[in-house]
Amino acid sequence: MSTPRAVLGVIFGNRDFFPDQLVPAARADIVRLFGELGVDAVMLDPAATKLGGVETHADARACAALFRQHRDRITGVLVCLPNFGDEKGVADTLKLAGLNVPVLVQGYPDELDKLDVIRRRDAFCGKISVCNNLRQAGIAYSLTTKHVVHPLDASFRSDLERFVAVCRVVRGLRGVRIGAVGARPGAFNTVRYSEKILERHGISVTTVDLSEILGAAAKIGAHDARLVAKVDEIKAYANPTAVPPAKLAQMARLGLVLDDFVATHHLDATAIQCWTSVQANHGCNVCTSMSMMSENFLPSACEVDVTGVLTMYAMQLAAGSPSALVDWNNNYGAAEDKCVLFHCGNWAKSFLPDIKILNAPILGSTLGVENTWGALDGRTPAAPLTYGRITTDDATGRIRTYVGEGELTNDELKTFGNRAVARVPRLQQLMQHVCREGFEHHVVMNASRTAGVLAEAFERYLGWEVYHHAAPQD
Repeated sequence: MSTPRAVLGVIFGNRDFFPDQLVPAARADIVRLFGELGVDAVMLDPAATKLGGVETHADARACAALFRQHRDRITGVLVCLPNFGDEKGVADTLKLAGLNVPVLVQGYPDELDKLDVIRRRDAFCGKISVCNNLRQAGIAYSLTTKHVVHPLDASFRSDLERFVAVCRVVRGLRGVRIGAVGARPGAFNTVRYSEKILERHGISVTTVDLSEILGAAAKIGAHDARLVAKVDEIKAYANPTAVPPAKLAQMARLGLVLDDFVATHHLDATAIQCWTSVQANHGCNVCTSMSMMSENFLPSACEVDVTGVLTMYAMQLAAGSPSALVDWNNNYGAAEDKCVLFHCGNWAKSFLPDIKILNAPILGSTLGVENTWGALDGRTPAAPLTYGRITTDDATGRIRTYVGEGELTNDELKTFGNRAVARVPRLQQLMQHVCREGFEHHVVMNASRTAGVLAEAFERYLGWEVYHHAAPQD
């Protein structure tokens, strides 16, 4: 996934009766680490305040002004405490800057042979005071795994990478634009959602009637240069050997119009009425087009599952890799911690090394298999697994979520469509939660370990309800 470089504002907290030389040393550590991780920093020049630290209210005003100048670039703020730091200075900076971005608080550890007056840090204590002030001010913040940690420690590197991912999710979901193409299938009350609740959280939905999409597709001539190029693109994307040429052209027409709809409305994701009108009135499945969009980081969900594709987008942001909407579909024999994930065929190519374009047997049983060309067939091999779901709870006006991790396995599976076997610790308890809390049968999967990132972003910074399904502790 091609993403812009992360940009973090950095506050170096300082306190006047602690050694000043700790501040420039911390700056050097942060500059080195950010350079290694490809992160850009916005921080006070050493000449702007004493050594570029924040110690007084005047320093806080200077730092806040700098942050405001770069508010469109800054995705998060790192509070670095080389010593105890000034708790009011840190809180004042963030209040005055008004960025409303994630904040990570880091404090340096002391060394046992350097606890004299000229070398002691006391950040172990100072970090508690800074967090107390942030809590008083209503400013959300994240913590490092270790209470105090050197920036060049491996655990802080992991903390910072995770924090950057949290910033990516929060920034991406505030202002995301989703296209809803067509009406939900009549039999699928499960994908109902509240557009107004989403809008309250900065998530916009642009709707279009499916007839407009199909009508525009029907007007594309057989010799249109864009159509020829789109057919070639589909052939290069997946094995189309079995597909009749006329059906490839129909798939390409649909893909072109969807591409135009996304571009015209500056959409980040789409949820599409994938059955039954498109088969009855256009003569093919839209699965291949949806897969191609998802692979290109414009995720697309079937059955007009708007909150499903919102989850796909969130996971994509967290992991930097495509996501897929799946059904919690079948038990895997008597294995209580395994199940089958399935859909009739629109997962991103990243999940399907043996990808082929075929038809959809289940839909074909009622719509005619000749009208379902465009569904994908392929098996997802073993990989890490993050799964989850966002839903709107219309009765209470809330957004609720669950996330967790497991693994995709290579266990034998004899079926068709897009398919995978998942192992999820305490799967039976998870299914109890999904059913008891009324979540959809759709879930989103990503080949990553990012449930913690999503939980932190959803709950701490977006204010959503989160159930984090964790493995049992030893």
